[in-house]
Amino acid sequence: MNLFSKSPNFVRQLFCTISIQRLETINHHIRFSSQSSKTIDNNKQQSEYRFTLPNGNLSNEQRQFYEKNGFLLIRNLVKPESLDHFRKRFQDVCLGKVKVLGMTVMKDVAIAKSEFADGEKAITKIQDFTLDDELFKYCCLPEIVKYVENFTGPNIMAMHTMLINKPPDPGTQSSRHPLHQDLYYFPFRPVDRIVCAWTAMEKINRQNGCLVVLPGSHTGELKEHGYPDWKGGVNKMYHGIQQFDPDTKRAHLEMETGDTVFFHPLLIHGSGTNRSPGFRKAISCHYADSACEYIEVENSVQDYISKEITAIFRKKTGIENARFEDVWKIKSRLVQGERINL
Repeated sequence: MNLFSKSPNFVRQLFCTISIQRLETINHHIRFSSQSSKTIDNNKQQSEYRFTLPNGNLSNEQRQFYEKNGFLLIRNLVKPESLDHFRKRFQDVCLGKVKVLGMTVMKDVAIAKSEFADGEKAITKIQDFTLDDELFKYCCLPEIVKYVENFTGPNIMAMHTMLINKPPDPGTQSSRHPLHQDLYYFPFRPVDRIVCAWTAMEKINRQNGCLVVLPGSHTGELKEHGYPDWKGGVNKMYHGIQQFDPDTKRAHLEMETGDTVFFHPLLIHGSGTNRSPGFRKAISCHYADSACEYIEVENSVQDYISKEITAIFRKKTGIENARFEDVWKIKSRLVQGERINL
């Protein structure tokens, strides 16, 4: 039986318990204080760089590239055996062998209408796998974390996680993802102490829908987003930037298995249609300095998505007074001190 088909009181009690435990853990390990924010600002002023920190894991050339472009691609970073482990866990989730409370399992809008899709072919994305101990191991991989520290500092929280299983496009182009900025979904700051690690689980190219980025767009502002007007349908919460220059220079990030790109949350990016016969898998995590503070987003460009996410969360959990920042506090998980070797 689906957890959310149980009585509202049962679900509310269960999620309230999770919320309290998760928040107690966060409050025990980190402080969202103004003093910490001042420290971050002081470090920023002392550095000749804005978007990276002098932690020694990046060369000056790599730091300069990220500063200019807002992303950095590291080849052959994650071992194949690690990715095989995550692929197997994903398959177990798709087959119903593993059920994780609170983890979001999504279908493509086109696949959801098909009565023939099942198992791995029915699932296009898993979100919030910080709640699953096995998939959370991705967030703690030492080879990933050593690079993350160059953007967030050493005290790290895993804030948002996804395993993406981009399906072959059925002809509707619903497999593409509109150009967007990830910060649009996040109610925490400062923006420059947030970074995404996005790892190819197999060969990814323009044929199967690689990432496309607008280099240098991370130096701009958070733009207004909304659902694009696509005839083939749009997946839930796939908001895109409403206005941008279509002639802006783009870079297509073709990647091999294990390649990992780190990018800034204001970097404008998306992905193309999967024109191949197979599914395209990638796994990612957004990290933030644990001293980040939550902000109010009401009546801002994030108002639309905050209401949508909060409404879904309230419906699933029965927690009627949940706020946007509460959703993210429950999703987040401490990385520092929990690094795991597979």
